[in-house]
Amino acid sequence: MTRGRLNYLIILLLTAVFLYFFFKSVHWNEVWGYLREFRLLFLILTILLGPLHLVTRSIRWKFLLHPVKPDLRFGKAVEATTVGFTVTLLFPARVGEVVRPIYLARAENLSAGYLMGTIVVERAFDLFTNCFLLGAFLLTRPFFRHNLELQPETLLRLYFWGKLGLGLAAVFFLIIITLYFLKDRASGLFRFIGRPFPVRVRPGIEKFGLEFIEGLKFFHSFWRLLGYFGLSLVVWLGISLLYWVFYTGYGLKIPYFFIVPYIFLTMIGASIPTPGMAGGFDYFSKLALTSLYGMDPDRAVGLTIVIHSLQFVVTCLLGYVILWKNGLSLLQARKMGEGQS
Repeated sequence: MTRGRLNYLIILLLTAVFLYFFFKSVHWNEVWGYLREFRLLFLILTILLGPLHLVTRSIRWKFLLHPVKPDLRFGKAVEATTVGFTVTLLFPARVGEVVRPIYLARAENLSAGYLMGTIVVERAFDLFTNCFLLGAFLLTRPFFRHNLELQPETLLRLYFWGKLGLGLAAVFFLIIITLYFLKDRASGLFRFIGRPFPVRVRPGIEKFGLEFIEGLKFFHSFWRLLGYFGLSLVVWLGISLLYWVFYTGYGLKIPYFFIVPYIFLTMIGASIPTPGMAGGFDYFSKLALTSLYGMDPDRAVGLTIVIHSLQFVVTCLLGYVILWKNGLSLLQARKMGEGQS
């Protein structure tokens, strides 16, 4: 069995395991009954808010790239972000994370390696921002007058995942900063990485690695770092707004800020590299709804299916339109992430 097939098999097994626990002991009559509770106005608002994170992510990306590409076309950043998320939703292994920078590199005549570096920065900040928001929630929760009483085991779980996420974010930042400030020695590292590859390929690997490190250069400016963190807050508070509107439409009456731990847990599930976030997102969404808000498991399953489906359909429709407009097929977009033309 080839390594690629083994990876796909592992991803398939992970998806099956999470879906099993998601659907375990579900009473489908109850689930379908809960699906009919959604109010039309909130459904429309949820659909309209669906692409918001694609826009805010593109604003943040344009800000990050401003020192090297001040005239970067915002529309192309949105296109690249949307196509990247579409490919991620439709194929396993999060290949869309590679498609996204390559798409923009081709559209704006930028270095693909450089843009890959900015994607790593983005993911590190996403993790750090969610840990920051979760920490703010846990610290300020006692000051909110609301009947959301978290069980001790739920609080312990949140603290565990929060500490783990913060630790991973710290490791990411340490690696990123080390790579950048020791970039003069990094060429030797990439030459070492390239040794198992054919001789004609090795210079390309070293060049890509050095361009990748250049994509981390914004760490030289504290104020740009702070501005980027502020934009990361905008991204995730906007995502929180989407879910808050959706669950309000189903009669879940909680303050906006109390949606933060739900976002944090579903982010963990969504980071599992299954196609369409299937299984991981669903399981953690159900876990969050039942343990944080005391929701009936059947209702949690029904609401998770709806919000997951809405995000999937809205993003993929937009992605298909962009690909059609640019004369590309979905398979051609996927091949970008596999290093093919």
